[in-house]
Amino acid sequence: MGAPMNAAQGAGTDPRTALVLFSGGQDSTACLAWALSRYAQVETIGFDYGQRHRVELQCRGVVRQALTDAFPAWGAKLGEDHLLDLGLLGQISSTALTEARAIEMQANGLPNTFVPGRNLLFLNLAAVVAYRRGASVLVGGMCETDYSGYPDCRDNTLKALQVALSLGLATPMTVETPLMFIDKAQTWALSEQLGGAALQAIIQEHTHTCYLGVRDQRHEWGHGCGTCPACELRAQGWLRYRAAA
Repeated sequence: MGAPMNAAQGAGTDPRTALVLFSGGQDSTACLAWALSRYAQVETIGFDYGQRHRVELQCRGVVRQALTDAFPAWGAKLGEDHLLDLGLLGQISSTALTEARAIEMQANGLPNTFVPGRNLLFLNLAAVVAYRRGASVLVGGMCETDYSGYPDCRDNTLKALQVALSLGLATPMTVETPLMFIDKAQTWALSEQLGGAALQAIIQEHTHTCYLGVRDQRHEWGHGCGTCPACELRAQGWLRYRAAA
């Protein structure tokens, strides 16, 4: 395991403002730490779309406060949080993330946890908020390695969207996806590099990934049912990360 980065380090700080798509989960928390280690100002945005695991929305403020307390230099950079009501997305979706349904694969080869257009909509609305706030960088936890079944998490999709947003807003808009080509074990390693044991503890205790919204079961890697695809992915990544330590 490498030594954590110095959170107070100012040399080489990118002067731009970044807006992080922040769900309150492991990936978006790692991305938030990544952005705070790089950009002069960072804001967060979340979305309430009627998700079954909407307990993640309650975790967002807890994680933000925990990061501020543990890393004062990051806290000084952490600006406003924005929470958008996207109930319409839940109304027009029929998925295992927006309805009480069993999680399974569909005939088209995609899991029924895929919410069509979700990340496309998230990034478009985030870009509008970023434009208004003077931010020019959008940071998301999309990961082609972990979620290759989700077409709106793929690198080509995000690159195309970056071009469309920049053209449509007539201003450069950068879409950063620091987790795009790393697996969950490497995501654990990245958060350790960024913030050491303190950041790992925040992710384990306060973030939420479980698709079923379970918070009353505590595992070494964090809270969750332990059996849904999101929990299995997080747990397996933790085991590989620990094995490589």
